[in-house]
Amino acid sequence: MATVTSSRGDTEVVTVRRTELRDIPSIIGLFSPITEDLFGRIDVTYLLDISNLAMTLCNEKKEVIAHAAFLDYPNWNITDQMFVTIDCCLCAGPCTPLNTLFVHLFVAKEDYTAGCSQEIVSMEDYDDLMQIWTPQSEALKEIYGEYLLVDLLELDDEENQSAVCEVGGTAVGFMSLCSQVNVSLFQECFDLGPFHGLCKPPPEDILEVPQKSSVQGDEDESNQTSAKPEPVSSQNMGRVPGADASVAVTVSQTKLAAGDVSNIGSEGSAGPVLETDGEGDLHPVNGGASNAFCIRLFCIDEKYETRSLDFLRYAFSVFPDRDLCVILVPHHIPEFPLIRSFVRTVPSCTSRLGRELYVFHRAGLLVKLGWCLGAALGGQCFNWDSVMKYTITIRDWKCASVVFSLQDGMPVQAFVAEVSDQIVGVSVTRDEMDIEYIRSHYNIEDFIHFNHYQQEEHGHLCHFVLNPAFHHYTKYFLKEILRLAHKSSLYYPIYPEYVEGKFQRPCAHSLTSALHYMVPVRPRRQIVYPLEELGVNAPSEQVSKDQLNYSLNHTNRKLVLESKVCINTRIVVVGASDVGISFLETLVFWPGLKFNNLILISIHGLPGKDPQSSKYRRFLINSHCFNDEDYAQMSLCSWVNVVVGKMTGINRTAKYVVVSKEDIVPYDYLVLCTGQSYQVRCVQSGNQHNIPRFSTRYTEEVPSNHFTLNDAQDCLEAACWLEENLVSSEGNVIVYGNTTDIYTTVETLLSLGIEGSRIHLVQAPLSSAGPCLSDAALERVVGEALSEAGVAVHPDSVLAQWGQDDQGLITWAAFTTATDELRLQCSAFFSFAYRRVDYETFKAINDSCLVFDGRLVIDAKFHTNDVNIRAAGPLTKFSRRYYRDELTHSNFNSKEVGFELAASMLSLFDPTCQPSSETPEGSDRLIPMYKMCKVQGGVFPGGYNYLHISKPAIPIALDVELAPCDFGMEIVTGEAGHGNYFRMHFDRYSMVDSITCFSKEPFPVSNYICLYRQHERLLNDLYYRWKEGQFTDLYSYFREPWSMAIYHDRFIDLQKELRQTLMSEQRGSACTAHSSVFLFVHILNFPVEPELTLFSFIAFLHYSCSLVPSGIWSLACLSVPLGLVVFPNRNMLQAILHLSQLSPWVGFSAPIHREWLLYSKG
Repeated sequence: MATVTSSRGDTEVVTVRRTELRDIPSIIGLFSPITEDLFGRIDVTYLLDISNLAMTLCNEKKEVIAHAAFLDYPNWNITDQMFVTIDCCLCAGPCTPLNTLFVHLFVAKEDYTAGCSQEIVSMEDYDDLMQIWTPQSEALKEIYGEYLLVDLLELDDEENQSAVCEVGGTAVGFMSLCSQVNVSLFQECFDLGPFHGLCKPPPEDILEVPQKSSVQGDEDESNQTSAKPEPVSSQNMGRVPGADASVAVTVSQTKLAAGDVSNIGSEGSAGPVLETDGEGDLHPVNGGASNAFCIRLFCIDEKYETRSLDFLRYAFSVFPDRDLCVILVPHHIPEFPLIRSFVRTVPSCTSRLGRELYVFHRAGLLVKLGWCLGAALGGQCFNWDSVMKYTITIRDWKCASVVFSLQDGMPVQAFVAEVSDQIVGVSVTRDEMDIEYIRSHYNIEDFIHFNHYQQEEHGHLCHFVLNPAFHHYTKYFLKEILRLAHKSSLYYPIYPEYVEGKFQRPCAHSLTSALHYMVPVRPRRQIVYPLEELGVNAPSEQVSKDQLNYSLNHTNRKLVLESKVCINTRIVVVGASDVGISFLETLVFWPGLKFNNLILISIHGLPGKDPQSSKYRRFLINSHCFNDEDYAQMSLCSWVNVVVGKMTGINRTAKYVVVSKEDIVPYDYLVLCTGQSYQVRCVQSGNQHNIPRFSTRYTEEVPSNHFTLNDAQDCLEAACWLEENLVSSEGNVIVYGNTTDIYTTVETLLSLGIEGSRIHLVQAPLSSAGPCLSDAALERVVGEALSEAGVAVHPDSVLAQWGQDDQGLITWAAFTTATDELRLQCSAFFSFAYRRVDYETFKAINDSCLVFDGRLVIDAKFHTNDVNIRAAGPLTKFSRRYYRDELTHSNFNSKEVGFELAASMLSLFDPTCQPSSETPEGSDRLIPMYKMCKVQGGVFPGGYNYLHISKPAIPIALDVELAPCDFGMEIVTGEAGHGNYFRMHFDRYSMVDSITCFSKEPFPVSNYICLYRQHERLLNDLYYRWKEGQFTDLYSYFREPWSMAIYHDRFIDLQKELRQTLMSEQRGSACTAHSSVFLFVHILNFPVEPELTLFSFIAFLHYSCSLVPSGIWSLACLSVPLGLVVFPNRNMLQAILHLSQLSPWVGFSAPIHREWLLYSKG
C-alpha cells in the first residue's frame, strides 16, 4: 500500500497485487489509441496466462488504475526468444535473466503516469538502532530471551561481530554474527550432507557416490549405462553432494529475528565422521573443523527487507575463512526475505530442537549465472560425461542416462547452468506427448487456460539438478528452461516408489531441488465408460488408455515467479485412516501454501505402498474413499514424513508424542485420527480360571492364528498365513462378528481355496449401531449363498472361551447361545465382534488428561480440551452439551470429515482463507451436518457385488425407514436372488436419498455415487419413465449415453453455474408464463474434442444469458464429452431450479414429458 499523487495534484492510496482474470475488462478499458502502436494487438487473456509477472494497481475503490505485464523476452519480432541479448550500455548494469523482464503491456489512467526514483543502501557500522529495535523488542524477548542492544554492540571481537544497514544516515537494519556454531548438535538434528556436515573437508577427502538408483525397474536400464561416474572432489565448488536435503523453499515477505545458534545444546565445533547410508544419501567420509558462522540475531525495517541480502556480503567479509552461514528460525515464524536465498535443511522427525535451520553458501553471492542449451538428440554432439560428474548421486546419473535411451526417438533437450565457467546445474526436457491424457485426468485448467496453448508449448521435465549453493536461483533456472525450450508449461510425473523403514522421509526424486517450486495438480475423477453401449461414440484411446498412475506436478511462466506461503509449523497426524489421509491431501493440494513439516505416525506407514496388500483388501468392506489409484495420484510420500509405529504417549506440556514407547516426535499441532479398530476381546482360555469380572481387554500374547483385520497390511499378513498354513491342509476357520466384514471375509476365504465346509460363520448379537444388512431380502439371499457353499452359520452366539495348544495356537472355541453351548474346533479365528478405541491409544489420551468419554470428546470445531490438539473420525464423539450422543463422525463420510478438519485449521496459516459467510449466532452449539454420502461396498458369498450408498445418518433397518409418512418413494428393479437387484430411494423432494445394488456382475461404483442427491427429473425423468414401463433394469438404464454427463466430474459445477445464471436472470426481469424464451443452439457440426469439458458450456451460458432479456429460458441442445448431442426437455431446468431452492414452476406451462433425443455424431 502506498500513496501516489496524480498530475492534477490529487492524492490517492493505492495497492499493488497480482493481476486476476476479473481485471481483464478494466484493463481493456485503460487502452488508449497509442496502446496498439506501442505493443501491437494484444489478447489480454492469453497474455496474462503466459506472463511471468502481471501486476495491477488499484485505488481504495478497488478500481484498476494501471496494469503491467512482463515476460522474459521482448515483444520484438526480430529474433527468436532463445537468442535474446541486450546491449549493456542501455542499462545501468549488466542485464541477466536474474534481473531482467520485458514489458509486453503497460496501460494506466492519464493522471497516473509519473516516474519514480530509487536510492542505494550503504553498509557500515551504526549504533543508533532504537527506532527499529523498540517495535520488535517484545517479540524478540518472547522468542529468544533477554537481548540488550548495547550488549550485542559491545560484544564485538574476533568471534562476535555486528553489522548495521543505513539509508540516508538512518539505521534501518541490524545483524549480530557469531563464529561459534554447535555443529555436532546440528548434525544430529538435520540432514547436512549437502554441506559436508558444516565442516571443512580436508583435501584428501573424496565423496563416494552410493550405488543405488531410484528408477523403478532399472535393472535392465542400468545395463545400458557403460560409463562409470567419477568421484566428486569435495573441494570443487561445483559439486552437489546430496539431493535429499536440497528442498526448495518459497517465501512470504515479513520481518522477524533469528535465533542464537551458538548457545543451543552442548558445545562443540567439529562433527563426527559421517557415512553413506543405504538410502542413497551422501555424507562426507571425514570430518573437519567448523566451516560455518551463524546469524545470532537479525532485524530490519520492513520497508527495506528486500535488501536484506546485502548484509551477507559484509558478513562473509568478516569471516573470510568460513564458507557457510547458518540461521535458526522458530517453526511458527513465517519466512522472511533474507532466507529466501538460504537452503532449508531437512530436519529429523524426532528432532526436538524446535527450530528450522537454514544454510547459505558463500558461492550463492555470485550473480553472474549463465544458462544455455546443452544438447538435443539429432543435433550436435554433447559430452554428457562432463556434466554428469556434477550431478548429485548415481541415481540421478542413471535417471538422466535412461532419459536419453528410452525416449523412442523423441527429441530430448539438455540445459546447463554455469557459474564462473563451472557447471552447477543440469536439466533435461522433452515435448509432452500425453497432454490430452493429462487434461482429461488432472485439473490442469486450475493453472492454465488450456485452449490458449499450442501442443508444442507443453514440455515434460525429465531431470533437474542444481547445486544447493545456488538453490535460490531455481525459479530462474526453470524460467530460462521455458524460454530456451519455447515452452509455456512444464509437467513432471512422480510414480509410486515403495519405501520401507521406521522413518520414511519424502521420497527423493531427481527433481528434489525443483519439485517445491512446482504445484501438485489434483487428479480428476474418471467416468467408467460402457464402451460397448457407446460404440463409435466412446472416448478416444488417447484419453481412456490405461497407464501407470502417477502424481502430476506443474509449473508455467506465470507460476514460476509466484511465491507460496511457506509453513514450517510441525503438524503431526496420528493414524493413516481415511480421515487422516483426507486431511493431509487437503493441506498438500491447498493452493498458495507449502507445508514443510507434515508428519504422519502410523503402524504400517502410508497406505497404498504395497500393491500386493491391496488385492487382499477385499477381506474388509470398502468405504470407497480412497484406492490405490488415488494414493498414487496424491504421492503423499513426496510431501509427508512418515514415522512407522504406534502412539503410546502424549506430553502436552513439552508438546511431543511418544511412539512405540521409545521415540519422541515433537509437534506444534497434533491431529488424532486413529479411528476405531477390531480388538481381541478378553475370554477365558483353557488353562485360565480367574478372569476379572468386568475385563474386556485381552492382556496376554495374542495367538498367531487369531486375526483382527483393520487395514490392507493386516489383510496381507492374514492371507499369507492362510496360504502357508491352512489352504493346503485340514482345519476349520471360524469367522466371528456382527458387521458386514464377516460376509466379505467368508467370500475371500472361499476365493483362497478354503472349502465352505471348513468355514464356520458365528454371528454375534447385533449391537445398537444397527443391523448388519438393512435389507432383509439381501440377508436372506446371502444366507442361501452361504448354505450353498457349505458354510455353517451359527446365529446369536457369544464367545465364551477358547483353548490353546503348546505353541499357543487356538485349537477350539466355545460360544454360548440362547439354548445351549456351541463348541467348535478351529485352526484360524477371525474376530469382527469388538470394535473399540485401541487400548494404547486410549491410555495415551487418558494419561495426558484429554477428556475421554467412551471416545475422545471434541466440539463442533474438532477441538479437544487442548488448544493444540485436534481430533476427528470414529475415535471421537461430540461433547454432551450438544445432547446428541448417538451421532458421531462414524455416521459421516470420512473423506468429507478430513476435508473439514483441514479447512478448520487453514485459517491458522492462510490469512486469505476466510469463511464465505458469517457464522450464525449460536451455531457453535449445533453439531455440523455433512452432505457427502456414506458408501459401503464389497463382494459377498455367492459372488454378489454389494453397494450401499446412503445419506449421513444413524443407520436403521429398512422396514423402519419405510414407516414414516414422508418416506418419499422408491424404485426397485430386479431381484436379489437373480443377482440384478437395484433399489433407489427418493426423499419427499424427489432427490436420490439412497442406492442399494446387489449384482452378480461388477458395476461402476464411482458412477453410481454421482447419482446421490440428484433430482429424479434430472435423471432423464426417471420416475415418469418407470411408471410408464419404459425400462425394467436400472443397471442398463444408467449405462445409456445420456447419463455420461451426470457422471462427469464437472457436472456439479455446471449445476452451480446454471443456478447462478437463472437466479440473476429472474432478478433482472419479470418472470411470467408468457415470457418464456427458448434459445436454440445448433452445434451439430461443432468439432467436439474427445474430452470436451462442461466448462465450455458454462461460458456459453453466460453469453446466452446476456442476450436473452427474459428470466426464463431453456437449452435446446447441449454437447457432452462423448461426441453426442442431447436435446433436453423443460424438466431438466425445472429440476435444476428445484436444486436452487427456486420454484420449479415459475414461467413454465404444464409439464411436458418428452424424451431426450440422442444423436450420434456419426
